[in-house]
Amino acid sequence: MNFDVLIPITLFVCIAYAIKAIVDARVRRQMVTVGGSEELVRSVLQGDELRRRHASLHWGIVLLALAIGFGLIQAFGWQDLTPGVVAVLAGATGLGNLVFYAVARKLA
Repeated sequence: MNFDVLIPITLFVCIAYAIKAIVDARVRRQMVTVGGSEELVRSVLQGDELRRRHASLHWGIVLLALAIGFGLIQAFGWQDLTPGVVAVLAGATGLGNLVFYAVARKLA
C-alpha cells in the first residue's frame, strides 16, 4: 500500500473535521451567550442528537449490507474484480440506503 498518498489525505480529513467541530462548538456557545431562548437551544441540541443517531443507523445499515455483499462474493468464490463483483457491492450499498430510508420513515 502506498502510504505516501494515504497520510496527507488522512491529515486533511482530520484537519477538516477539527475545524468543523470547532465551528459547531462556537455557534452553540454564541447561541447560548447571546441570549437565545432556552427552547431554541434545546430544540437545536435535540435536532443534532437525532441527526447523530440517524447517521449512526444509516452507516450501520449500509455497512451491514456491504458486509453481506462481500460475504456473497466470498461464498461464490469470485476472485477477480469484474463488473459483476462491482455490481454486487453497488447493489448492496443501494439496498442498505433503501433499508435505512424505510427504517427512518417508520421512526419519524
